[in-house]
Amino acid sequence: MDYELICNKVIAIARLTGNFIRKEAMSFDMAAIEYKGLNDLVSYVDKNAEKQLVKNLKKILPGAGFITEEDTENIYNKSYTWIIDPLDGTTNFIHGIPTYSISIALYEEDRPVVGVVYEINRGEMFYSYKGAPAYLNNKEISVSKNALLSQSLLATGFPYYQFDKQPEYIRLFTEMMQKCHGLRRIGSAAVDLVYVACGRFDGYFEYNLNAYDVAAGAFIVQQAGGVVTNFSGGNEIFNAREVLASNGLVTAEILETIKKHFGS
Repeated sequence: MDYELICNKVIAIARLTGNFIRKEAMSFDMAAIEYKGLNDLVSYVDKNAEKQLVKNLKKILPGAGFITEEDTENIYNKSYTWIIDPLDGTTNFIHGIPTYSISIALYEEDRPVVGVVYEINRGEMFYSYKGAPAYLNNKEISVSKNALLSQSLLATGFPYYQFDKQPEYIRLFTEMMQKCHGLRRIGSAAVDLVYVACGRFDGYFEYNLNAYDVAAGAFIVQQAGGVVTNFSGGNEIFNAREVLASNGLVTAEILETIKKHFGS
């Protein structure tokens, strides 16, 4: 399988759908918002973008499976599976905040082989494929070399509908803010992850995530030399629905703090 060729085709598909999303952002009407659940927003833009992605990705690997956020196409138990978030950062998009992305991963059995995250407004294409380093717009990237949490900039996400663990998370925020340069909440897990991959963030942690939120970004972090675990330090992030991604040098210190307040 020529993963480089597949990756290049995925990049072109992501860019095409990104053009659609960018165009819709210029005239989006808040009346078009739908609710999947409490504070869980979706719009016709998410759904149409996903349909475009699925249609074009099927041309690359006919018969491959799909795991999609908006359920426009879900086909399981295939040798190859696309894991797609057509608009990661929907709340940002709806409110006109310019940080949202397209996330596409290809898995062969249970292993990632291609990952693409397209941050639409800045035109930043992050990607990697099996056997290759990670790239941003054709330039090789790597995680930061910072070994001190006290000199780190971290990213996280805030609970927006699962509030039962909110007190523990707030205590975790409180301690982490005192241990690092700062915490950022951008609003797109895929972007948070690729910002770790290119060294803008030294680490990122969040819980209550789905496979389509992290599949591509986590792979790109690993290809950029970073480390991705769950809150217990294990490798399983999909079923755990939690992720810690870092440059590897600050992983132990971040994990120690997470376990203190937010043990799995």
